[in-house]
Amino acid sequence: MKAAKPSRLQRALGAAACVAAACALALGGAAPAQAAATIVIVNQNDAGVGFNDPTPVAPVGGNPGTTLGQQRLNAFQRAAEIWGATLTSSVPIRIGASFVPLACTATSAVLGSAGAYEIWSDFPSAPRASTWYPSALASKLAGQDISTPGSPHIVARFNSRLGLFPDCLPGSGFYLGLDDNFGDQIDLVTVLLHEFAHGLGFQTFTDDETGAEIQSIPSIWDYYLLNNRTGKLWVEMTDAERAASAVTWRGLSWNGPIVTAAVPQVLAPSSNLGVGGSAAGQAAGNYPVGDASFGPPLSNPPVAGQLMPVVDQADGTGLACDPLGALNALAVRGNVALVDRGSCDFVTKARNVQAAGALAMIVADNQPGDVAGMSGSDPAITIPSVRITQADGVTLKAVLQRRSRTQSGVVASLGLDTTRLAGTDNAGRILLYTPTTYSPGSTVSHYTTEAKPNQLMEPAINDDLTHAVAPPRDLTFPLLRDIGW
Repeated sequence: MKAAKPSRLQRALGAAACVAAACALALGGAAPAQAAATIVIVNQNDAGVGFNDPTPVAPVGGNPGTTLGQQRLNAFQRAAEIWGATLTSSVPIRIGASFVPLACTATSAVLGSAGAYEIWSDFPSAPRASTWYPSALASKLAGQDISTPGSPHIVARFNSRLGLFPDCLPGSGFYLGLDDNFGDQIDLVTVLLHEFAHGLGFQTFTDDETGAEIQSIPSIWDYYLLNNRTGKLWVEMTDAERAASAVTWRGLSWNGPIVTAAVPQVLAPSSNLGVGGSAAGQAAGNYPVGDASFGPPLSNPPVAGQLMPVVDQADGTGLACDPLGALNALAVRGNVALVDRGSCDFVTKARNVQAAGALAMIVADNQPGDVAGMSGSDPAITIPSVRITQADGVTLKAVLQRRSRTQSGVVASLGLDTTRLAGTDNAGRILLYTPTTYSPGSTVSHYTTEAKPNQLMEPAINDDLTHAVAPPRDLTFPLLRDIGW
């Protein structure tokens, strides 16, 4: 038995990422949710704060609570009901929960953290010997509660200050409605479904930075984590091999049979940027892209046009944060606009290049990293948009140096690769999140950000998520089934 590390969900403007954290809290009163599995929300807040905050509020989105604390508890109950109706266990699952002040600034904030409170190996009826299981799953498999008496199976803490203070992401607080109609706010039920899944076992307990196992014992997760370059599972690797695979982009796949069978029901064809034309030179080829949550999705036949950069900064970059001037508008009209990330949100950039007559928008990242999507919403945007890596942006800009005011000779084509499902390897297995720069708490224990539609267990809470945890919309529950649920 060993205390486990929870995952922490952090939100910056337009993005979110999980990072590691630790917490241990005292138990309080309980509220059950009855279903195929019983999930009990254990209120760990003191009087007058968190779930007990008496601040009056109006009912919202099907949440009838009339105080802030009650609405928070109702949202927890809804997430517990969804998971309770999905799982099967004869042992009630206890989630020790609280709202407390967590780190935040005016532009970023920790949303919350959650994870298994304890992990167990070699318990009665354990399917695999010498293997770590999260407490809730171990108890289900044992047919009895094996956790330390009085302790929760899962611990969860969420930010009580989010959106309520000028120094804590003002205007972007939790949406406490139960109807998924969150608008510009952060849907608490969705965040809870994500974090509860970590506590149920959607994570490895092996150190994903060093590759070291706890007490030289693998996690049940590690039996299904496959290096798709070498064909070796994590349980077959050395510490160094595990650590290297965790930062190999597209290098790790989930090899569980239940998830793999469900992939074709859930995932759509990959989005693709094709580059060609008489002046494409070394830049010719296909590029992976991140999809936008706004504008039309990519489809076939592709949207194609000459690629033209926006240049509105002294350093030669183009932010498109303001309406385009005459020369930039002339350049992108009837063409595909290439702009740089930074200084304003993605929707603003799309709105400005669309107003100038662009057929589509490509956003080049402004920092190293792998493919990621773009958040935001505006029903008035009618052009497709994609995001490429900083390195690919440098490649494209290099061949755009010689161009006229309206033509570049480089043709960009935005469409679908129907030979591959989004976020999968060559064998059709879904990829795990393995950015080339290690991301604490996000690396390995999430699905890839390339999945389409976006999945609940990506390291970001995307705007297009629903409250689904199972096919045909989501692959979270199939993975939990692979590890024993």
